[in-house]
Amino acid sequence: MEINVNTDNTIQRHHGLDERVRMQVEEALGRFGDHVRRVDVHLSNENREKHEDGSNGCMMEALVAGYAPVVVHAHAENLQLSISNAITKLKRALDSAIGRLNDKNKHEPLPVDATSDKDLASDS
Repeated sequence: MEINVNTDNTIQRHHGLDERVRMQVEEALGRFGDHVRRVDVHLSNENREKHEDGSNGCMMEALVAGYAPVVVHAHAENLQLSISNAITKLKRALDSAIGRLNDKNKHEPLPVDATSDKDLASDS
């Protein structure tokens, strides 16, 4: 699984931040390794000058093989909490998406034969 960490110009990016985010994502999403090809993490601080609570944001996008991208957003008073919240949301979203994908692959449509169509037409 490839993990890309991106920041806007309000976040001081350093190697420690990138590694910590990658480790948290790998640890939390490791069990989805066969399904998730890439996770893009976008970190931002929307109101840096105002120092408002909830201004630190984390957006995560997971690219799932055979499924639409799964995107989650989280905001919190500090960057670490927003990352943690986004990881929790992404785990739940991936559980749901991959569960639907597996259910879809397990269930084959029932074959339709000519006799069942006749039975339906005669009941009307």
